[in-house]
Amino acid sequence: MNPIDYSQQSDNYRRGEKAIRFIEDNFRSRPILVQIAAQVYLSRFHFDRLFKRRAGISPIQFLGYLTLDYTKRKLAESKSLLDAALAAGLSGPARLHDLFVTFDAMTPGEFKRMGAGLEIRYGFSPSPFGDCLIARTDRGICHLGFVDGSSRANALAQLNGAWPGAVLVESRTDISLIASRKFNPEPVDGSRPFHLQLKRTNFQVNVWRALLTVPAGSFVTYQNITGYIGRPRAFRAVANAIAINPVAYLIPCHRVIVKSGSIHRYRWGAVRKKAMVGWKAAGAR
Repeated sequence: MNPIDYSQQSDNYRRGEKAIRFIEDNFRSRPILVQIAAQVYLSRFHFDRLFKRRAGISPIQFLGYLTLDYTKRKLAESKSLLDAALAAGLSGPARLHDLFVTFDAMTPGEFKRMGAGLEIRYGFSPSPFGDCLIARTDRGICHLGFVDGSSRANALAQLNGAWPGAVLVESRTDISLIASRKFNPEPVDGSRPFHLQLKRTNFQVNVWRALLTVPAGSFVTYQNITGYIGRPRAFRAVANAIAINPVAYLIPCHRVIVKSGSIHRYRWGAVRKKAMVGWKAAGAR
């Protein structure tokens, strides 16, 4: 496996995020490439070359994957895939980013103890979608969240709040190895499944299990998920479970969009959600 410079990718993501935000704010005037590049203090040619190296396509092509026409078409295509997955049941393994993800929930007793006596190793790492905080126990990854700006203290406080009884131990090397596997776009020979340890209710776990059946490059609506788990009236509870997903990207809550086709409502920022959607769509061409 070739080494990947995630620090450089993280810097490039911040440029891309700023460019996407500029386009959103000025979409009615249809900004051209030179105007977009100016927002990240690069020449048109440098920005275009950097973007193509990062996403594999031009910025203009990338934006095509974020239009309402595209998302609506993908929603329609996803329906047959979801029906097939539903027929197969929610208990089977789900493929995500060329790696398998498995998980189990904590027992009621473990949930009640809120992590008391548990050691959690954590670390910050650059990623293709900005800096992130990853944490794991001996049983699996228990947290993955993205960090914006200088809010590392806030990110760590959120982890501590989710596991108030646990002992947090920084382990940069351990987490760096996890990040290199997790964000690597190519499968690793002989790699084992990612295992997650989740501390939530059975209902929330069922929602997250359903999300793992959504194929890469596809979209679902909140209504799709309520029907998928057999709770068509539980829209609010499903939306809440998706919003508090503790392991961003591995459980792909970024694949859930509103039925109008708009891409927003993401715990880690709508722009980051669009970046994930666009880059995955570009890679699936």
